[in-house]
Amino acid sequence: MAKLVVLKLDGDFKQGFRVTLEIGTEGERPETEIMGKLPPTTELTQQYSGWQSIYRSLGKPTRVIKPKRARIDGSLKKGKQECRAHALELRDRLNTWLRVESFFSIREKWLEKVSTSDEVRVLIRADNHQLWQLPWHQWDLLERYSFAEIGLSTLEYERPPRRETAKGRDTVKILAILGNSEGIQVEEDRKQLENLPGAVTTFLVEPQRQELNDQLWEQSWDILFFAGHSQTEGESGRIYLNPTDSLTLDELRYALKKAVEGGLQLAIFNSCDGLGLARELKPLHIPQLIVMREPVPDVVAQAFLKYFLHSFARGKPLYLAVQEARQRLQGLEDEFPCASWLPVICQNPAAVLLTWPELPEASNEIQSVRRTRPNLPLWRCFQPVFVTSLVVTSLLMGVRSLGLLQTWELKSYDQLLRQRPSELPDSRILLVGADEADIREYKHPLPDAVLVQLIEKLNQYQPTVIGLDIFRYQPVPPGHESLVRQLQQNQRLVTVCFGTDTENTVAPPPNSPVEQVGFNDLENDKDYSVRRHLQSRTPNPISSLSSCKTPYSFSLQLAYRYLEAKGIPVKTTPQKNWQFGRVVFKRLESRSGGYQNLDARGNQVLINYRATPQIAQRVTVKDVLTGKLEPDWVRNRVVLVGVTAASIQDYHDTPYGRRRGLEVHAHLVSQILSAVVDERPLIWWLPEWGNALWIWLWSMTGGLVIWQVRSQRVYKISSSLCLILVFGISVGVLYGLCWVFLIQGGWLPFVPAAFALLITEGAIAINLSNYALRDGKC
Repeated sequence: MAKLVVLKLDGDFKQGFRVTLEIGTEGERPETEIMGKLPPTTELTQQYSGWQSIYRSLGKPTRVIKPKRARIDGSLKKGKQECRAHALELRDRLNTWLRVESFFSIREKWLEKVSTSDEVRVLIRADNHQLWQLPWHQWDLLERYSFAEIGLSTLEYERPPRRETAKGRDTVKILAILGNSEGIQVEEDRKQLENLPGAVTTFLVEPQRQELNDQLWEQSWDILFFAGHSQTEGESGRIYLNPTDSLTLDELRYALKKAVEGGLQLAIFNSCDGLGLARELKPLHIPQLIVMREPVPDVVAQAFLKYFLHSFARGKPLYLAVQEARQRLQGLEDEFPCASWLPVICQNPAAVLLTWPELPEASNEIQSVRRTRPNLPLWRCFQPVFVTSLVVTSLLMGVRSLGLLQTWELKSYDQLLRQRPSELPDSRILLVGADEADIREYKHPLPDAVLVQLIEKLNQYQPTVIGLDIFRYQPVPPGHESLVRQLQQNQRLVTVCFGTDTENTVAPPPNSPVEQVGFNDLENDKDYSVRRHLQSRTPNPISSLSSCKTPYSFSLQLAYRYLEAKGIPVKTTPQKNWQFGRVVFKRLESRSGGYQNLDARGNQVLINYRATPQIAQRVTVKDVLTGKLEPDWVRNRVVLVGVTAASIQDYHDTPYGRRRGLEVHAHLVSQILSAVVDERPLIWWLPEWGNALWIWLWSMTGGLVIWQVRSQRVYKISSSLCLILVFGISVGVLYGLCWVFLIQGGWLPFVPAAFALLITEGAIAINLSNYALRDGKC
């Protein structure tokens, strides 16, 4: 289901804004609500005014009746460069404002609750008109989402009147007002509307005021469209009907109110400077509005209408249709800077998500003519499916090898991981985390004396190994001499270092034995998510000048000591894989699972995260020092010591959301122990020939299913509906199989197999009439 994200901003730029974030599913009550603040900033509004002034001075033919004087101080090329430069500065200043600490909780909650694959409608609700002017679509947070668009609304609203739909009407009714066209080409808008399928459009060309008023009163309309000149005057907007007549929308108030009561769902003002029009239409409760925030060049207005109608009339929701049309305007920005900034949606919050009304298909009965046709050999029947599936598989394997599907494959892998059955926490591990209370009492970083007390206290309970996930490359007095003795004498203790080069590196504690040091580097994918674990590394990626020279990871050191205490041998195989007892950890290669062209140096493995919200039992530093824990919680366990206070930034993105570094290392240790002791499966994948075979089988499946549907004469009922149902069921079965295999550790390629299904089914369905089964019986 699509997500609805609402940001309510109450205040002004001089005193700041109180912000409320609501997140929920479209059509349902919000599931999450959180408060935040945005600080005062006059610089942002000044930056916008500066950009606006330069933009309006470019002198392009626009749909404003009184255009600004064109630039005379320098070339137009220089003006465009200045406009782009100011636009970048405005974008950066907006994002800086939205990254302040008082707004951080809202940003984090958004990222937690809204997946980047979701379809998202974002509604900015505010009464401050300067806030409406900001280019919210330039917010860096939205760049993570492919299917998200911004809409504007006021804080107060009323639900639009219930729509009255004429019975038996199967077309969309549009009232198109082509106003004063001096200097612009509104006929291009007319051509786009005339060619719109499934719509009946009534055109009013440079109408008189009474003529427009009568049309709004006497008929019901789905869409109101205006093209021509308009402008904002103070807080209101004015449209120009013809060379002599203009009016504010308040002067059409009663007629527009009648149109809304009659079912008006959308008003499009493909004209200049439309935010004033939107604010003036607020009391009329029109469900949806599309306007231009600034003077719009004629070419841009025409292109937007073309792109929007093409997308909207073909079934895309209004928000996504506007998003696609707006983004396509970027292709004009070499000539018209910031063209993609202009279109904006203004909406009544109570209105439902708008899509193009569904039109009933004609129910023409087709008489079947029975003919006697010769039976064809079975291989002739399957030949088109076989050939198509081979071509589709070859193309997909080529595209996949270029890494073009990798992002989608990793996201689908994450989704499958999250849907696995829940598991219990690992009872072999104890987390000792310094929380906010510990930081307040003992300070940060924890002094050496506190660490010594903590280690001595833990030692009393006889853990198998203690992992200190805290950097200590220099003394933190008092107690440094005692800590050095612990490091040198305590065989249970493992410390950490970080990095492979000379600049981004952290040394281990001084005098710490090298065999008791592990690197705690975590491998990030391009989306900054941790899915891989570097168990050990060769000298090749480690600079000779690096302060962190250990070849073994922190988690490997801990697991090795635990398994060694259990009498389980550890070695490397001839293929340089780690082997614990009988379990071999197969290292990743450059092409493994959904990864293509991976830098696979060292011993990297996929992380089989434990499906549990809490990886292990957790206590605080104070709990240990004051004896508030049971000895059995520590005895014969792996104890990881680190910092869990939220104020200390050590968060990492994982398939299960953001996790502390200490928790991630616990998952890495748990993976090794569970695989060796409990026989919990590791993540495995198919070789390249196996991937090709899997994708080809699903491509064949798609073609054969469509062939079978056609042979049973089901296909003729409704080709589009049949294709959608067949594809949906097929993908559901594929997804279910991938999920079952992943529970057993198998990562099968879901995305390319789904594409193979879709493409083959579509190709066979579209070209069915050209295949042998049209000319003979199969």
